[in-house]
Amino acid sequence: MADDAGVNLSKARSMGHVALHYGEPENGPRAAKLLSLLGFVETQSFPIPQGGNFYRFVVDLKHQSRGDGIFFLSSTPSAQRNLYAAIKSALKVGEPGEHPAVAEMRAACDTDPEYTFHIGILMESLEDLEKVITNLQRLEKTDPDLKGHVSFSFNRALAGDPVVDARLDASPVYGPVTRYAYGRGGVQAFVETDLLSSGPLGQSLVIELDYVFPDQDTHILSVTEV
Repeated sequence: MADDAGVNLSKARSMGHVALHYGEPENGPRAAKLLSLLGFVETQSFPIPQGGNFYRFVVDLKHQSRGDGIFFLSSTPSAQRNLYAAIKSALKVGEPGEHPAVAEMRAACDTDPEYTFHIGILMESLEDLEKVITNLQRLEKTDPDLKGHVSFSFNRALAGDPVVDARLDASPVYGPVTRYAYGRGGVQAFVETDLLSSGPLGQSLVIELDYVFPDQDTHILSVTEV
């Protein structure tokens, strides 16, 4: 195949890695715990000079010895933390006189968890997705490492397929959901956490878990519908 520059490539490519930050060094163990609960596999951990630990996670065990499917996780570097602090100070984040752009951005992200940078993971089993989410929902209420640090939102597949609709109506996660994805044949689960740092203020990150029903010619990840 040829890319946009006309270069012929003889081998396939895959997504190699994403580098994540967990803010202050003391957040490391809780952030690593959350990634494990999301189903990712920790393959390495060691202390780093900037404080906290450096972690290597893989999306699936099949990636353990490969160079793809990796999350690297470390504390936010000091220069980046200083920049976040300066931005928050200049915009008076969380203080009287806060710049209105801050509330506008937060409202946009609350309305649409895909509004800004996020990470999507495709799962091969809806039952596994439901298991991960219901376990996290329980732990968010009971586990001091997670309580108050994780929130959830969900999109059902657009209605119209009776088999998909019936399965989602019976789902412990999607049964009560009234939000719909921008497509058919699949679902999305958004897990937002302030244990991971991203965005212009470094306040949180959204990890999206997706599932696509089998034998769907078009689905949420192949065709966007508006």
